[in-house]
Amino acid sequence: MAAKIMVPTRPIRETVQPQSRFKVRGGPAGIHIFHRATGLNVLLDEVNVPSASWAAAPRQVSVALTNACDLACAFCYAPKIPATLPFERVMRWLDELDANGCIGVGFGGGEPTLYPRLADLCQYAAQKTALAVSLTTHAHRFDDQLASCLAGNVHFVRVSMDGVGATYESIRGRSFAALRGRLEIVRTVARFGINFVVNSQTLSDLDAATALAAEVGAAEFLLLPEQPVRGSRGIDTLTAEFFRRWVRQYRGTVPLTVSEAGAYDLPICDPFASETALRAYAHIDASGVVKRSSYDSNGEAIGEDGVMQALEILRSRSKGDIR
Repeated sequence: MAAKIMVPTRPIRETVQPQSRFKVRGGPAGIHIFHRATGLNVLLDEVNVPSASWAAAPRQVSVALTNACDLACAFCYAPKIPATLPFERVMRWLDELDANGCIGVGFGGGEPTLYPRLADLCQYAAQKTALAVSLTTHAHRFDDQLASCLAGNVHFVRVSMDGVGATYESIRGRSFAALRGRLEIVRTVARFGINFVVNSQTLSDLDAATALAAEVGAAEFLLLPEQPVRGSRGIDTLTAEFFRRWVRQYRGTVPLTVSEAGAYDLPICDPFASETALRAYAHIDASGVVKRSSYDSNGEAIGEDGVMQALEILRSRSKGDIR
């Protein structure tokens, strides 16, 4: 006989303290238990959580700290207008998101290592909230000093590596050998993964890139089929077909993940299929506008009432969102 799990009537998020080893989140998919240091996820999907106890914040929020970047990749979605988020405002948003059941926050840009107080912000998020802290970077600014400042305050690092060798260098305009050296520094900070934009230029490098990811100890290989941006058409039909075939034949040791926008017709496992839209993810751009995704052109400016109020306004305008 199975034991019945009693679900509290108050929101589950209120039971979590910043110093807790595990964070517990209630939602339409069930009860999600997460350990930010190890990345362990447990979903109790047989538990029917009352809607009144669902976490109000998205499960994951990405924050573009700045639009500044010292590279110029053609497929980059970040706006090219100067913008940087004030440190104190971001701290307040982190407190709000944490208190309302957000599991993790990802700092990006632009290039987040160009943000003047990145180390301070990561330390605040790690020490004063229960949020998992991740960082998406091209890694070329990583050195021993930065690694020392971030160690213990970042739980996962995502390194953008589109292609290997000459392909990477033609896209990023930086030495691939130098990147390989930076990965050795990144791995001293936290678990890390590789972000790989898939298009006709990078497709043929997938085998070599995943082999390198295994060699350097990457925990994840995130596939990002190129999206249309600023006149770019994104991944073409023929490349997408070959890409899907490659995924189905993949036998490497590094786990594959894929962006939601590029997951069409791929053999994916989504335990949070019932937790979609703004309950799953939101993006805050460097101008302080919260959006449904980093590619979305519309959003809601975060005002004095805070990020949760802006999210609620955006959610009310979003058709098909699960309430």
